[in-house]
Amino acid sequence: MYRIILADDEGIMLESLRTIINSQYAAECEIQTAKSGRTVIELAETYHPDIIFIDIQMPGINGIEAMKEIRKFNSAVLFIVISAYDKFDYAKEAINLGVVDYLMKPVKKQTVLDVLMKAMHCVEQERKKRSDNLKIREKLETVVPIIENGFINYLIVQEDFENDNNHYKELLDIKEDYGFIMTLQIEEPDSEQRNQNVVGMNVRAQSFYGECRELIREFFSCVIGPVMTNRIILFVPRSIGTVEYEDRIQIIERARSMVRKLGERLEVKFRVGIGAVKPFAELRESYMESLKAVNESMGSVGHIKDLPIGCDYDGDYPADLEKKMFSMVEKGKTADTMTCATQFFDWMVLSYPDYMPDIQIKVLEFVMECEKIAFLNGGMTYGFTYRHNYLAEVLNAKSLDELKQWYLDKIREVCRNVQNSKEEQSESLVEKAKNYIMQNFQKDISLDDVSKLVDISPYYFSKLFKEETGENFIEYLTAIRIKNARLLLKNTEKSIKEICVESGYSDPNYFSRIFKKYMEVTPSEYRDNDMMGA
Repeated sequence: MYRIILADDEGIMLESLRTIINSQYAAECEIQTAKSGRTVIELAETYHPDIIFIDIQMPGINGIEAMKEIRKFNSAVLFIVISAYDKFDYAKEAINLGVVDYLMKPVKKQTVLDVLMKAMHCVEQERKKRSDNLKIREKLETVVPIIENGFINYLIVQEDFENDNNHYKELLDIKEDYGFIMTLQIEEPDSEQRNQNVVGMNVRAQSFYGECRELIREFFSCVIGPVMTNRIILFVPRSIGTVEYEDRIQIIERARSMVRKLGERLEVKFRVGIGAVKPFAELRESYMESLKAVNESMGSVGHIKDLPIGCDYDGDYPADLEKKMFSMVEKGKTADTMTCATQFFDWMVLSYPDYMPDIQIKVLEFVMECEKIAFLNGGMTYGFTYRHNYLAEVLNAKSLDELKQWYLDKIREVCRNVQNSKEEQSESLVEKAKNYIMQNFQKDISLDDVSKLVDISPYYFSKLFKEETGENFIEYLTAIRIKNARLLLKNTEKSIKEICVESGYSDPNYFSRIFKKYMEVTPSEYRDNDMMGA
């Protein structure tokens, strides 16, 4: 049904237009009329028309002014202007207001019907567009929480997070490079029952999770994780890596207001722990801080900076650089590690040029910490006496440059050991997987089967396999199967069905489609072409 207003000061014109429209579209159109600019404005506010036929020259408020007013509260309505005055300026201004057409009186019946059909088509297109947009929004309402859940899990687990970081940021439209974690903990009224009823709280929380998400967004623009036992993890993006005192107090107050409103609306007691702002690669640390804050805080909201026991650094100590260096050692990234190590040594020399003993101690500390990381990551074998000359070598360094060279050589050696160990392990796992695929490609094998064989998660194996071979698991398996099929087609007289089964496919039609996708011909055509070539 299309809602139409006919606006003209001539009663005969109104009846003529009504008769013309009803002659063709009586069942599809609902018509109201107005005889002045003021009347059509008032009617449009309550009637919400789709289309308005309007005369420019009406008493009082003219048609142009009426259209301007109606446009203020109805941006979608379509105007069809009718006038006995052939004035270009009027026509130009009307067109600027989004007029579908400009008709001169007297108007022919067919012209009215043609223009109306055009306008109805426009309305229908706009309705379809709105409907499609609503469907998309409805789907997004379902999909976005799933993406957010995955993002929060990555933040906490930090498994291959570096590679997926930008992907998640793009999907969730996160432009910031920093953020902090908030842990929203659901409490039992009786604290003694808290640990006994975690499962029950989890089940109950699922029932109000949707409403909880809406309430949280009233206070924080954030990514909201799933209910995990009795907790919901929130990630709040930040554009800078620091939080001033006033800003921290504001965050805490907003969290308190959020907890209060959640409790009143859902009739459940909540507590919140807030971690410090971190770059994305270190958000797991912010998560651990939020857990500490929620468990050790005396009030409903706790911030890690407010806990009585904390770690702080003197002066401008480059703690972030230190953390980054150890992180790069653990990942076996030699170039990045050496950059951090060099920058840290240069900072020590610049800040404490006359404190050689202190620099020597720090150098030993760093080298031994890096070796511990290498040991824990399989990059070296521990020997009780292998460091027996370290102290003498450091103390006998004749200059800061000589000490720096010793320090960098040790760090480089450690990092390369970790890198080589990871590469050897990856190559070993992938080679084992490739051998298994080669021996079992005729069977119905899957990524999960091979992952289980090498004893690592399917997700991690998939990433590792792609890095080492340049192909994903399915591409690699398919290439081997197609290669086998080609050999059988060339060198045997077996039927296509037999070759299909011996190449790992159960459906001949599917086998033919896959073969043609890779070879651009069907198996039969491939065999025929080979015979003709022979």
